[in-house]
Amino acid sequence: MNVIRRAMQGSLRAFDTVRDHVARLHGSGDDDREADAFARAVLGMLAEPGDGVLGRVIAALGAERAAALLLEGISAEALVASVGDAGGELDEREATAGLARWMARIDHAAFVRALEQAARVGARLLVPGDRRWPSGVDELGAHAPIGLWVRGRIDALAHAGPAIALVGARAATGYGEHVAMEASAGLADRGFTIVSGGAYGIDGMAHRAALASDGTTVAFLAGGVDRFYPLGHETLLGRIVEAGAVVSELPCGAAPTKWRFLQRNRLIAGASEATVVLEAGLRSGSLNTAGHAAALGRPLGAVPGPVTSPASAGCHRLLREFDAVCVVDAEQMAELAGRGGVFRSGPSVPGLEADTGANLDEPAWSDEPGTVRVLDALSVRAVRSVDDLVRRSGMTAQEVKGVLGSLEANGLAARHPDGWRRRREG
Repeated sequence: MNVIRRAMQGSLRAFDTVRDHVARLHGSGDDDREADAFARAVLGMLAEPGDGVLGRVIAALGAERAAALLLEGISAEALVASVGDAGGELDEREATAGLARWMARIDHAAFVRALEQAARVGARLLVPGDRRWPSGVDELGAHAPIGLWVRGRIDALAHAGPAIALVGARAATGYGEHVAMEASAGLADRGFTIVSGGAYGIDGMAHRAALASDGTTVAFLAGGVDRFYPLGHETLLGRIVEAGAVVSELPCGAAPTKWRFLQRNRLIAGASEATVVLEAGLRSGSLNTAGHAAALGRPLGAVPGPVTSPASAGCHRLLREFDAVCVVDAEQMAELAGRGGVFRSGPSVPGLEADTGANLDEPAWSDEPGTVRVLDALSVRAVRSVDDLVRRSGMTAQEVKGVLGSLEANGLAARHPDGWRRRREG
């Protein structure tokens, strides 16, 4: 902790003020746990979700030492040596690219603002090793979350009953919403915690039905827990805070982006014993969650729909070309989640990776391509410099420039004297 204290002397606020915020948010009276929580809060500001290189650094050095070395401006060569001495593996290319990503995001004032905002909305920081930590996400390995910000019941993810993910299309049909309502209510009555993403359509109905049944439900967000998204679900997410929890690995103030939605999906799958896709088109983002569940070896179910309905085409594809189990009601979904054992990954589904960002035969958290991240970082209104895009995307300047060239060639980005702007589609 003293090393981090020295590294943060340039902060606009006193270090002790920041430490007190973390102590209050984490609720720990243990100095070692407090230091670990503080370090993880720092590291969560420096990397995009699922950064496997930083995950390996933390696994080798521990969060506190990793944060201290980064804040002190360690060189790539020294970082490789430190990780190697601790029994980890990191090559100089990975270290150089990682440091370029992380160092661009060191902003003490922004860190303090994020903690102050967390305190204002009553968010708590949950870290690995805490008895309330959802141990299932640890199976993500180096891509596991560094920490989780929670609004609501901090023990909701460690509920006595099993957790099951119910996901599906935003543009749900009446059929899909009816199935989601019946399934969620039935599972909640059986003691399941309902996990989903808080989105419109199937997600929202799954949350509402769980609440109506006095069950526990958890919503994972793709931005900070102080920024409820979508805005139309602000009331629903507020109710979830009262009866369950709203969770994110991103610090308060972080905006949801397409890339972060894809990474968020790995947490929905990881925090659940099983994942069920209730209704999904061929390009539904819920297929990405299915990919994460499969990569983790978790049971995967899909609800069939009318064969003529495009809204169920994704479910039918999972059933036909992948190892998804056909489930039609809460009883069958509960059976799926209670089977235990390891479910084998099925064959890859041609074209699924391009549609959803996940290839069901590959680890679903792969960090390519960077196109989505750079497009997220660009604005159609404001011109942004490469340095700004580096901070927003969590990529290196070289990687950002490479993607910008491709986007410009395809008419998706325009170069200006002061930077780059995203072209409007259509």
